[in-house]
Amino acid sequence: TIGDAYMCVGGIPDAQVDQTVRVALFAMGAIEAAGSVMVSEERPELGYVNIRVGIHTGSVIASVAGDLNPRYCLFGDTVNTASRMESNSEKNCVNMSPQANQCLLEQVPGVVTRSRGLINIKGKGEIECFFLDTSNSNYDAIESGFGLSVVQLSY
Repeated sequence: TIGDAYMCVGGIPDAQVDQTVRVALFAMGAIEAAGSVMVSEERPELGYVNIRVGIHTGSVIASVAGDLNPRYCLFGDTVNTASRMESNSEKNCVNMSPQANQCLLEQVPGVVTRSRGLINIKGKGEIECFFLDTSNSNYDAIESGFGLSVVQLSY
């Protein structure tokens, strides 16, 4: 956890040719799962849990930190950029960096994403961000691409 956020990582410890697809499917599933949980059963007028999701792709440094309570930690600009993608997202949306968007489009041709235009990202400047279409038809397209037509990438 990072404050009130959770971080999911694909392609660790070994790179996977479909790691962006796996993370996108997880993100869409997390939004759906959160949306089925009531904020308060005593106060249904509060509605359901809403989350923001951000995806970035890149290299990280991994290490075990701590002696008394060791933890597997990830470090690097990729972690920071992923966090910025989440904080600049909107409720129940998946915000992606240009790198994540490109990887997803390469891994699942035909996946639907939408440019948000240039967004001012703290510490990064203006970056073109993309929303992943989280509709059921896009989920089905990504899921079918996951098993059948994933494009092999070279690393």
